Amino acid sequence: MIGFRPPTEVTLMPDPFADLLLRLRQEAGRTQEEQAEAINAVSGRDTMTRREISRYENFENIPTNHTIGHIAAACGVPFEELQREAKAARARKRKGHADAGEEQDAVKRRTLLGSATIGVSVAAEPWGRLAFALSKGAKIDSPAAAALIDRAAELHVQELNLSARRLQKTVESHLDAITAALPRAGDHEGALTIAAGETAALAGWVAWDLGEHDKANAYYKVTSQCAAAAGHPPLRALALTYSSYGALTPKAKMEFLSQAANDVRGHGNATAAAWVLGRHAEEAAAAGDEVGALRALDRARFAYDFADHASEQAWVRFVTPYRMDSLALSVYGQLRRPELTSTADTAVDRLGDGLPDGGVVVLGDLASALLRGGDVDQGVYVARQFAAAAQAKPNTMGKERAAAIAALLPDSEHELAVHFRRFAS
Repeated sequence: MIGFRPPTEVTLMPDPFADLLLRLRQEAGRTQEEQAEAINAVSGRDTMTRREISRYENFENIPTNHTIGHIAAACGVPFEELQREAKAARARKRKGHADAGEEQDAVKRRTLLGSATIGVSVAAEPWGRLAFALSKGAKIDSPAAAALIDRAAELHVQELNLSARRLQKTVESHLDAITAALPRAGDHEGALTIAAGETAALAGWVAWDLGEHDKANAYYKVTSQCAAAAGHPPLRALALTYSSYGALTPKAKMEFLSQAANDVRGHGNATAAAWVLGRHAEEAAAAGDEVGALRALDRARFAYDFADHASEQAWVRFVTPYRMDSLALSVYGQLRRPELTSTADTAVDRLGDGLPDGGVVVLGDLASALLRGGDVDQGVYVARQFAAAAQAKPNTMGKERAAAIAALLPDSEHELAVHFRRFAS
């Protein structure tokens, strides 16, 4: 034993609760920063940081019950069980010590961690993890389920005033949070599956806007899987209508939209039907089918008269009156219809002095419609307004409209056209 010197201090094993939080994160395949993002996705607030996750895992701090609820939802574990472990940890911290040996074994014997995760590492991408999770089932409490569902709805509204690049990480983090919760969904499985599909569809739309077309198609595919698993056809309509923007041929676009229209028939789907029919009208106008376009637009407006975009499916909250104005402008502009003038006046009046969420899209469609309709001076004027608005409030529809406007501008507006092409790229 020559040269051996006993240690001068004893290094305690990690507290069981801190170790549990560490293992929950590791089983989910997340870094501390990614864990913070997942918790923020559930809470809807950007308050959790990597440093705070580190403090929890080193037993420097114990999360509040409010935060415990968000951690439970992000990791797919029951709130009550995680709360109970946190309460025991607080008691140990008050006493100034932790009975690490016995308590560590006790925590390991519990089923909390064993049934918490879905094997996230088996899939490399969020849509793959969601597809894997759809076949699982267990229990999650009502508050955590409600928080996940509400957050999914909020993200569809944020799409109106955030760029795709800013939105992508938030959407994918929330999709991972729902995916982690699905294996323990219990009575909330149907509602959480629908929320997962809504989030996946938005992730696909954002990916498409960023030029990641294969990723977008993968998200739309798993959205349809969610629709089938939940028995909820309007969810498939969401994926189909988003897909229609990227379809390669006019025929494919119309096939997607026709199927989507069938999926949103019936009570409680008025807002979704209005959007799908409005998109049908847009594509019919682009194909030169004036009769079909006007008929679809009339049906869209009729459906919207009976709609309540704030209380139907969560994702339809972006289908505001501004969005309906945008669809009508697009149709009338492409067809060079006389109704364009009165529709433009209505849209401008509705926008008012400020620029509400969704206003950027209206300005883009108004500029395009005026240029197509032959009112070049007014079209250029609105195009400049759109350029400033799109810069201030970039969103997932801005780039597409910028490219369309650039192609319609007269030769005298070369610099403005170059600006729009750069913005679109």
